[in-house]
Amino acid sequence: MKDLTKGKPSTLILAFALPIFFANLLQLTYSLVDTRIVGTFLGEDALAAVGATTTLSNLIIGFLQGLSGGFAIIIAQKFGAKDYKNVKKSFAMSLTMGTGIAIFFTVFGLLFLQPILNILNVPSDLMATAKSYIFVIIAGLVATFLYDACAAALRSLGDTVTPLVILAISVALNIVGDLLFVVVLKSGVRGAAIATVLAQAIAFVVCWIYMVKRYELLRLSREDFKDPNPVMVKNMLGAGMSMGFMSSLINIGSLTLQTAINKLGNDYIVAQTAARKLTEMFMIMFTVFGNTMATYCGQNLGAGKIDRIKKGIWLAIFYTCIWCTLVIVASYTIGDKLVYLVTGTHNENVILNATRYLKFDTLFYYVTAVICIVRNAMQGLDDHITPIVSSTLEMLGKIVIAFTLVPHLGYTGVIIAEPIVWFVMVIPL
Repeated sequence: MKDLTKGKPSTLILAFALPIFFANLLQLTYSLVDTRIVGTFLGEDALAAVGATTTLSNLIIGFLQGLSGGFAIIIAQKFGAKDYKNVKKSFAMSLTMGTGIAIFFTVFGLLFLQPILNILNVPSDLMATAKSYIFVIIAGLVATFLYDACAAALRSLGDTVTPLVILAISVALNIVGDLLFVVVLKSGVRGAAIATVLAQAIAFVVCWIYMVKRYELLRLSREDFKDPNPVMVKNMLGAGMSMGFMSSLINIGSLTLQTAINKLGNDYIVAQTAARKLTEMFMIMFTVFGNTMATYCGQNLGAGKIDRIKKGIWLAIFYTCIWCTLVIVASYTIGDKLVYLVTGTHNENVILNATRYLKFDTLFYYVTAVICIVRNAMQGLDDHITPIVSSTLEMLGKIVIAFTLVPHLGYTGVIIAEPIVWFVMVIPL
């Protein structure tokens, strides 16, 4: 455990953030390897099919990750206030409420999968492949949530190393599973999805066993699940739903944009898939310091140390702006090579458009850095409304652009969409 309410903020923040960085890097590395395996062994059509549903899986999984992260903010606040009894209670409620919500999404998603894919404008020639992939991902949502909830609880107590180690195991299993199901057993994209879900389930089991043995604070009994405090339930739902909706609103906008991209043809779907995979890697530090600030601010709010919160936010913004500069340089020097590395394609149209996307959008990452740091800090400070307002503006902006600029400007409309939206959504923050 690590108490973020004592010690030098700069040292604490970097020490806390570093394992999160490596964890996110591992996750993104797997995502890139998964994309490369699908593209190399199954072809561009299979890659396009997966890409056409990626925004849907990101929408649902992003909500559940936000939900677990929001629940963990309350755990962090109780830990910062040294209220150890309610640390257990809040963790128990996190598992109970989150699992119920994950089951709802699973049932709803599987029942209405075909209409959802139709709304996404998934091309008819990709429909069967896309459906076989996303079906398995949705079926495994409970395992995904349980792992995220356990990892978030560990981070709320200041332990970012354990989730990193367990994630490394999960990623290794995931890659081996991809090769087994896709290359050896010839299971197609469904095999890649099965490997992902199995790896998540194993990660949860390992994480749970470690927590029970290592942390008495997270060793739950039946009493911890009984008689939940109504005020705490309200606060947890407020934080969890706010973080979940914040993520979902972003992804709903991206989902709408994807429906417009799906009409542009397979080359543009693959280009966008590659560009978004690299964007996720480029934005890794925004997520890292955003997650760090949620826990850091939560613990320090619980301890009543406001000056430390202010200093921490400025430090996080400074660190991410340094990263932004490095990312811009990478886009303009090796952007095309990175696109090839992700897709394995020699299609010039794919490489050109994905590289165009990266070169333009990275120039405005400084704005995104501020957005990610401030809205996560606000969540840690119990402001669950302003971040949602900001994310709503992002969603609305992308929807408007999907129906206006993209039909007239084609992929150029997609490229300029996010920078336009970023300047709007930073205003309320």
